[in-house]
Amino acid sequence: MWLTREEERILGGEKGFAAQKAMEILVALGDIFGADRLIPVGSVQVSGVSYKTIGDEGLKWLESLRGGKAVVEATLNPAGMDLERWEEMGIPKAFADGQLRIIAAFQSMGIQPLCTCTPYLLGNFPRLGEHLAWSESSAVCFANSVLGARTNREGGPSAVASALIGKTPRFGYHLPENRRPTLRIDVPIILKDSFDFSLLGYVIGLEAKNRVPFIGRMGRYGYIIARDELKALSASLAASGSVALFHMEGITPEASMAKRSLRLRMQEIERLRIERQDLERARENLSTASEDEVDLVAFGCPHASLEELRLIAGLLHGKRLKRRVKLWIFTSLGIRRIAERCGYIHAIEAAGGRIYADTCMVVSPLGEIGFEAIAVNSAKAAVYLSALNKPKVILASTEQCIRMAMNS
Repeated sequence: MWLTREEERILGGEKGFAAQKAMEILVALGDIFGADRLIPVGSVQVSGVSYKTIGDEGLKWLESLRGGKAVVEATLNPAGMDLERWEEMGIPKAFADGQLRIIAAFQSMGIQPLCTCTPYLLGNFPRLGEHLAWSESSAVCFANSVLGARTNREGGPSAVASALIGKTPRFGYHLPENRRPTLRIDVPIILKDSFDFSLLGYVIGLEAKNRVPFIGRMGRYGYIIARDELKALSASLAASGSVALFHMEGITPEASMAKRSLRLRMQEIERLRIERQDLERARENLSTASEDEVDLVAFGCPHASLEELRLIAGLLHGKRLKRRVKLWIFTSLGIRRIAERCGYIHAIEAAGGRIYADTCMVVSPLGEIGFEAIAVNSAKAAVYLSALNKPKVILASTEQCIRMAMNS
């Protein structure tokens, strides 16, 4: 991979240990994937933030880079706990101590302690065609597909390296030829809400693996799709497969280009059709608990938007939770503060629910806290909860989950 003189000096250690190690990571990555050079990035989003995920070894590595400084806007993925209300969550102190050291290590490098998987809801809104180095799988899929930005699915270390250098190797989804669709999806059904889109993404991801799906017009011409529905779709596509980019006819910014590419390669592109029974089968396959077993209802994977909090607050109005069931909603700190001003937090907490920031159900130690059966409205959450925490899971719509938590 070709390097500029400045990049060679960094690689040689002239800019300090942390910058040198960061450049070594980027050069190794570029060599492995055949990149020709490094390119500047507009922002970085770093995964591998939870103490549950990276443990003491990851913490040790982060603290070894304390001399480095981020040179572009860089934010974090969710941590393993609410950084302010972790005791209320029941987080063990030893876990909290490790988590706070991780956040301190990132802050020492100038990486903002904005711990969210939805940075695009909080001002980090990339431009069409802008190169990024983002890690969180759902955010990568959303940025590439819905916003038309360009990023690979970075690992935590490579994202940290990009933050310290301000660049990333030029390969993968940074190249136009790799953004062409390689799978055609037909969806002749009407999808009702974000839950349906979450199920759709799960079904497509299982078939797509790491391909680039093109989703034709859904149900009827002129179908309007909300941002939260695209957020849910992106998350489950990346969870069941490793989809980092999709195109949707009439919706995503590169869809017209993608459709032209499809026409030129019609004979060689596989075509799949998704029906309502496929979505229902996915819901059943992801559910391992019964309603009677549920002791936690958890929303916010990806982090809840202001509109989603408004919806939940409305559903909870005048109701109370069952004594044995908790309702936890995960969002970013910024969205929580806006929701508080709107009165949504008061409405949710009056019913017995809790809203936690900086973390989510996937990367927090819910198993250690003692939950045994969790109801979620996110296919991504259902996939990862079963794999990481090993509680039973039931997958249902937001309204159905609320009914499970409420006194009749």
